[in-house]
Amino acid sequence: MKITDVRLGMVRVPLKTPFKTALRTVEAVEDIIVSIHADTGHVGYGEAAATAVITGDTHGSIIEAIGKVIAPRLVGEDVANLNRITRLVQTALERNTSAKAAVEIAVYDLWAQLYEAPLYRMLGGGEPVITTDITISVDHIDKMVADSLSAVGRGFESLKIKVGKDIGLDVERVKAIHAAVEGRALLRLDANQGWTAKQAVRAMHALEDAGVHLELLEQPVRAQDLAGLKYVTDRVHTPVMADESVFGPIEVIELIEQRAADIINIKLMKTGGISNAVRIADIAASYGVECMIGCMIETSISVAAAVHLAIAKADVITKVDLDGPSLCAFDPVDGGVDFNESEISASDAPGLGIRAIRGYQPIVR
Repeated sequence: MKITDVRLGMVRVPLKTPFKTALRTVEAVEDIIVSIHADTGHVGYGEAAATAVITGDTHGSIIEAIGKVIAPRLVGEDVANLNRITRLVQTALERNTSAKAAVEIAVYDLWAQLYEAPLYRMLGGGEPVITTDITISVDHIDKMVADSLSAVGRGFESLKIKVGKDIGLDVERVKAIHAAVEGRALLRLDANQGWTAKQAVRAMHALEDAGVHLELLEQPVRAQDLAGLKYVTDRVHTPVMADESVFGPIEVIELIEQRAADIINIKLMKTGGISNAVRIADIAASYGVECMIGCMIETSISVAAAVHLAIAKADVITKVDLDGPSLCAFDPVDGGVDFNESEISASDAPGLGIRAIRGYQPIVR
């Protein structure tokens, strides 16, 4: 099975409700779709999220990186030579992690199809059902409480609460949600780099002293502030998770050895795809550090790849934050992974199992 063509397109899916964090507000998924075609007629699919404030990728940069730099390297390559292909992708250019991720996802999809097995089995196997949390966007307290109660009513047992805009109000938001759902759902707090280290410690002490139990605190300080992240980790009881502070394997090793965080959040759009995500999971496992698998605002195309990875690495990926498809007004994918509220299940179809993408708009280069 040899690669004959790499094509680009776009898909747009409205969200059920605007996604609000300390960094941005998003009303629809608008992602670049990669389809890699083989001489056997097989097609592998990938997806790139343009998240300029986190990865630096935009639609234009993704299209240029794939179309002009990465794709020409891959045409004619044998899909069976997976390590060679991922090396070609990763060394094609610096950064551009979302572009690399989309291509790698499509390559891994084809690779698993070559061996007529679902991707999770090719990555190590596992039970093909996992459970995700759901995001509660930062908003007025009454709205966040209502959204939390709605999520619990739909069967979600873990809520990821977005904060980071107003620290005093943030504490009240979390207290109100905790009072409304106590005993029915675990709470995960995501500050999205919105606090300073001292603010984070003050907020967490206020919540902990008030009896609010949180499963974790995610990325309270700026991504580059590892000293600040460690400051928080050393001073609060709640486990601290690094997200934007960690993109690749080298950063993971540095963070773990500095004991700057307790948990690592893996996102394919940050790691540049599956190959580095596997490395990160293996590094974390060797240090005895837990991981979460997360996503940007993505559809079920790229999130399917994250699901397969989570299944195969369930021994170290103990927490799942793959609610992107659940936030979408509809699923544009025929086949693939089944997203049923909090329960996500992978089929035994080869690769990612994607048959078609509704609303796909080709990009002519």
